[in-house]
Amino acid sequence: MTKRIKIDDLPNFDMAETLKNSEDIAMYLNLVLEENDPAELAHALGVIAKSRGMMAVAQDTGITREALYKALRPNSRPRFDTISKVCQSLGVKLVAVAT
Repeated sequence: MTKRIKIDDLPNFDMAETLKNSEDIAMYLNLVLEENDPAELAHALGVIAKSRGMMAVAQDTGITREALYKALRPNSRPRFDTISKVCQSLGVKLVAVAT
């Protein structure tokens, strides 16, 4: 007989906790970019910023922490300059390649 597990008994998964280094971050960001979903890109940048420390990213970008949370929440549509500043702060860059 199979033992049933309640969903509430499962551990919470936080992607930010799995991003240990720049290579992890780049791999995650590339996977998200392949999906071509701007809202998911904003969310992923928020997850990455959380892994690096939202306050530090806010200070680096010159954007308030609250505005950064708002811009990088799921289903948001941040301006490109916000995305660019966050990427620079995180030490990653978006690169165009021919398909």
